[in-house]
Amino acid sequence: MDENNGDIETAERPPQLDLYEPLIGDKERAVANGNGNTNHLAMIGAKVSPIESLDYELIENDLFRQDWRSRKRVEILQYVAVKWTFVFLVGVLTGLVAFGNNLAVENIAGLKFVHSVNLMNSDRFVLAFLVYAGANMLLVMLAAMLCVYIGPSAAGSGIPEVKAYLNGVDTPHVFSLNTLVVKILGSIGSVAGGLIVGKEGPLVHVGACIASLLGQGGSVRYGMTWKWLRYLKNDRDRRDLVTCGAAAGVAAAFRAPVGGVLFALEEVTSWWRGPLLWRAFFTTAVVAVIMRTGIVWCEHGHCGLSGEGGLIIFDISGKPDNYGLQELLPVAILGVVGGVLGSLFNQTNGKIIMWSNGWLKKKGKFAKIAQAVIVAFITSVCSFGLPWMATCRPCPMTVGIPSETKCPTYDLTRNFKSFHCPANTYNDLAGLFFNTNDDTIRNLFSKGTNGEFEFSSLVIYLVTAYSLALLTYGIAVPSGLFVPAILCGATYGRIMGMMMKQIYGTGPMDEGVYALLGAASFLGGSMRMTVSLCIIILELTNNLSLLPLIMLVLLISKTVGDGFNDAVYHLHVKIKEIPFLEAHPLPFMSHLTARDGITRPLVWFSAIERVGTILDVLRSTKHNAFPVIDDNFDGQNDECPVFCGLVLRSHLLVLLRKKQFTERRERGGLKQGGSFSSTEFAKPGSGKGVKINDIDLDIAEEEMFLDLHPVTNTSPYTVLETMSLAKAYTLFRQLGLRHLCVMPKSSSEGQPILGLLTRHDFIPNSLLNRFPSLRQLNYQKVHAFPSFSSSSQP
Repeated sequence: MDENNGDIETAERPPQLDLYEPLIGDKERAVANGNGNTNHLAMIGAKVSPIESLDYELIENDLFRQDWRSRKRVEILQYVAVKWTFVFLVGVLTGLVAFGNNLAVENIAGLKFVHSVNLMNSDRFVLAFLVYAGANMLLVMLAAMLCVYIGPSAAGSGIPEVKAYLNGVDTPHVFSLNTLVVKILGSIGSVAGGLIVGKEGPLVHVGACIASLLGQGGSVRYGMTWKWLRYLKNDRDRRDLVTCGAAAGVAAAFRAPVGGVLFALEEVTSWWRGPLLWRAFFTTAVVAVIMRTGIVWCEHGHCGLSGEGGLIIFDISGKPDNYGLQELLPVAILGVVGGVLGSLFNQTNGKIIMWSNGWLKKKGKFAKIAQAVIVAFITSVCSFGLPWMATCRPCPMTVGIPSETKCPTYDLTRNFKSFHCPANTYNDLAGLFFNTNDDTIRNLFSKGTNGEFEFSSLVIYLVTAYSLALLTYGIAVPSGLFVPAILCGATYGRIMGMMMKQIYGTGPMDEGVYALLGAASFLGGSMRMTVSLCIIILELTNNLSLLPLIMLVLLISKTVGDGFNDAVYHLHVKIKEIPFLEAHPLPFMSHLTARDGITRPLVWFSAIERVGTILDVLRSTKHNAFPVIDDNFDGQNDECPVFCGLVLRSHLLVLLRKKQFTERRERGGLKQGGSFSSTEFAKPGSGKGVKINDIDLDIAEEEMFLDLHPVTNTSPYTVLETMSLAKAYTLFRQLGLRHLCVMPKSSSEGQPILGLLTRHDFIPNSLLNRFPSLRQLNYQKVHAFPSFSSSSQP
């Protein structure tokens, strides 16, 4: 506020309020504007953006109570019906997008391979390479351009951003329409362009985007202002919809409805409720029906070059899987190898991303596109050039795969690829490299193909795929980690199967089963999920007999990986500097009190406040909630000031825009006659709502007063100043709060409230920087690799 306003307020306010006078000095003003962690920057996709927290708390003010009292039974039924209708639409749209994504990838990649193979059959190998590499580079370049110039938030898998949103972090533009379109088109380009990435991770983000856009509560711009849409204008229902969308994405990617629900529960969401389980299960069931319908449609030849490509990745046909005690040791070894390689992948990829982000930040947007194109060129050189190192192998006398009808194949993406080999021979490395990622996985998983691949070919592919995955995951294109993990794990799983055959002769388990277990071990070692991955793999294979082995390999790989570092998505949350709140506080927080956590000077309003004061504070700060104090302005008694509650910034802006002012400082409430509705105070959609620059008041209006009682949340969550910060953290995290009020233990000093705790006040690095003596008490889980930290510890 300006100097004159400050003098007025100092003269009128009781002297006991001087202890927490709002924003008087320049230093405090600078702190409120961002120097005191009020603003937090994070890497969202491929762009650095400021972030805020979400409001999961019920705002119990007079308008809220009046709205709920006035709701009729039919309106309550409408609210329930709208939620179920929207989760149904999330399932339908996510299933259709996933199916269309599969068709586009398989047909585009199929055309690329058909033209390249035709040129190779004509002995024009150089031209074939130019066509193959040129198509890959063009597709990846288009995907990178879309991400860099149109939808930066679409880069990467999107799962860290979804995790952050469901943890209470409002990541800007991560669920916008631009992000959704770029995510779909960009994932088609990156996967069809031959990169060692998958479309499964992006599908999780796509499902969450669809859910978020449906949950915006309508759109004034497009005329969608139906009354029943207003029920979804709150962060709680949007959070539930986004959770269902994430589950639908996994269900669409793997045709695993139960696995999708468990993935959302185990990996992405921070809060889970019973009703949400039913809605998520219903959403994934709808997705399963859509995907099954698409498969039947493709079986009738309506999908062009796709066939069933991208929809089934494990051929379960063949002899039953029998195993004994002799398989337990190699399975345990697979778990250890998966944990080591998975954690090494997480650490190395994180270092590469941190280095490249720092370098690319200096070079600009073009450098990000150039990086993606260079990676596409390197991938093309490897996938086209390395098969020339393999020797041509004679075709087997009998093909043990029902889906294979001949050997070699020339035009289709099958197991036995001819590449440059003469008749009745095939190139095993071409079956791994010169294929789509889904077909390579199918080849590795296929049963009845023992001895199809040379040991040296598998080693070459493992080293190459692992290295390319390290380089690729993190560039400015939509990219998923599931497929690279499955490719690497399936390859060393097959190697283990070949070694077992050499040791025991003809063993009971097929090499394809070892490939499946190897894929599970790498997924567990990198992502550290257990239950959801187990169910996803079982739904893929439809083979319940493998359940004990899959459980064993996942448990071992997760245990080994946890000894080295955190899960890959958790590491990326740290790299992106997202203020993610863990499920449990760190031990050193028990040595601090709630009062120790307060970092910003208190900014408050009187229950009946001068309009100019409100306007000046809103312009000079970026706080999103303010305590409301009944300061006994009339001076009729000597009672201490009373804490009335919290008022949100967005609610103040609505009041200012409506100009519901009074000429005298008196409690008059809001004017009658329907000038306000609860819808106007509901949480707006992304990028909407009233801004402070939209408020235009003259000098006379600024001298008037505004009664804040009707919009004040009179029941915010509060803690005593003596409560340990660890207990306050648990309360804040479990309830999904945005603001936590710290109250004095005694009111003898006349201070009804000491300050507010927000998400940024619980960030461990910030606390340790403020209290460096507590570093020795920060007993964290011991890792073999150093942990990533957005702010390095001194």
